[in-house]
Amino acid sequence: MSKAMTGAKMVVQALVDQGVEVVFGYPGGAVLPIYDEIFQQNHIQHILVRHEQAAVHAAEGYARSTGKLGVALVTSGPGATNAVTGLTDALMDSIPILVLTGQVPTFMIGSDAFQEADTVGITRPCTKHNWLVKETDDLARVLHEACHVATSGRPGPVLIDIPKDVQFATGKYTEKKARKSYYQPQVKGDITSITELAAAMEKAKRPIFYTGGGVINSGTAASQLLRELVATTNFPITSTLMGLGAYPASGDNWLGMLGMHGLYEANMAMHGCDLMINIGARFDDRITGVLDKFSPNSKKAHIDIDVSSINKVVHVDIPIVGDVAHVLEDLLKVWKSRGRKTNAEGLSKWWSQINEWRSVDCLKFKQEGKIIKPQYALQRLQELTKNHDRYITTEVGQHQMWAAQYLDFEDPNRWMTSGGLGTMGYGFPASMGVQMAHRDALVINVAGEASWLMNMQEMGTVTQYKLPVKQFILNNERLGMVRQWQQLLHGERYSSSWSESLPDFVKLAEAFGAKGIRCDDPADLDDAIMEMINHDGPVVFDCLVEKHENCYPMIPSGKPHNEMLMGDASTEGAITGSGQALV
Repeated sequence: MSKAMTGAKMVVQALVDQGVEVVFGYPGGAVLPIYDEIFQQNHIQHILVRHEQAAVHAAEGYARSTGKLGVALVTSGPGATNAVTGLTDALMDSIPILVLTGQVPTFMIGSDAFQEADTVGITRPCTKHNWLVKETDDLARVLHEACHVATSGRPGPVLIDIPKDVQFATGKYTEKKARKSYYQPQVKGDITSITELAAAMEKAKRPIFYTGGGVINSGTAASQLLRELVATTNFPITSTLMGLGAYPASGDNWLGMLGMHGLYEANMAMHGCDLMINIGARFDDRITGVLDKFSPNSKKAHIDIDVSSINKVVHVDIPIVGDVAHVLEDLLKVWKSRGRKTNAEGLSKWWSQINEWRSVDCLKFKQEGKIIKPQYALQRLQELTKNHDRYITTEVGQHQMWAAQYLDFEDPNRWMTSGGLGTMGYGFPASMGVQMAHRDALVINVAGEASWLMNMQEMGTVTQYKLPVKQFILNNERLGMVRQWQQLLHGERYSSSWSESLPDFVKLAEAFGAKGIRCDDPADLDDAIMEMINHDGPVVFDCLVEKHENCYPMIPSGKPHNEMLMGDASTEGAITGSGQALV
């Protein structure tokens, strides 16, 4: 069924048909026809951000916390180029978003017109797919196709560039039900390979499940199936930064996050395993470290919906292409039909070894004196918020790694962070997107003062729309991770890793009409956190912490998983010249 309407109206109608409820955007001349249509309807709420990068990060936060499509709308030229960082971030972390950009009229394309940019060319490397629509009759098809591509297979960002004359012109709108997409990714895994994996699991003496964001992207069913698989096998499980929450942190088999700043027991188990089962992770360099020393004695299986990820970085023995939920469902069926067998003796010894590694207590720290340790701040935040309907976003840096270490996640879609691209400025706008999706939830952005300042203008957005997001800033007055690397790797030459002109964050919050809280004493921390939680509007919490605290454990560059720098509070090993123990 089709009907005539303008291109601008098609955009709004397609979003409504696709179930979109919120659009984050910033108007400009090349998208005014679309904004005019938004004004004349009540199905979609538009959130006016203060910068286009923030619009895309907010769409990411919305998508990651709901599993739904996130949508951003920006104008041509600088509007589109400002969206590039968010698009690349979403591509790296497999987040389903649609970015709609305006473009100069078709007859002006290529003439260097005002606010013209080759948006399709610029964004081709940082989108899953993109389109330039030159005919209004093609617009409906492209809109529906884009939503399908973004949310199917390995999710990711898509972009549609729409010239202004296409928005004004009238064409035929076709409902999404009338369209069958050419893009049909493989979701069922090869049963022979799945059976081979089940057989390997029966023999393994030192198995481990290595899980990633693909489990969360596959939906709640995938997380439930993963938990059942762990329970029935009694195998240990670890996760990448992006996979936190797919398996509960309170679970007996949970080893914590692995990788550069992962837990000692997780990294040691990954190094020593004889069967690694990668479920929805991509073997990125922050996990693998030096490739020829990565889990050197293990058979490797890899479950991933993206065929291009298989053998891209690490050669695997059992490749399985398919959606995590479908593959785990079939793996459980095969496993059960074969009698649920495991190498009981080998597994018992493996758990004994893992428990020895756990006893190192790699996250132990000492909170002494009148200066707040960042670890203590997050430990108290965890304790005081764990019983709330809580969602966490982060910026990027030391605070991000401490948040991953000290905050516990029992469910998927509760943890939003920039993993692959490591985008400073991500967390604040992402928290806006999360809060829009979950209006009654407690949404907290764990930030560093430097990262937070990159998109601090969004304070205007949260006060305008009464979004009660909490900005929990661990303020060490330093670019913390940069300073840490300079200390450990660059001879303590601290080149441009601090700021001499930070704002008064309390006054800054108040200038935007929000609440500001400052805390610099451990004795006052609990009361200050409770004040933040109980306030019914947006809060900026300035938590002054130890300026030169390092984030450990840490796998140094060029070292395997079993060689970690450890904080001296958690080990009695030999202390190196940097004041830390090398285990």
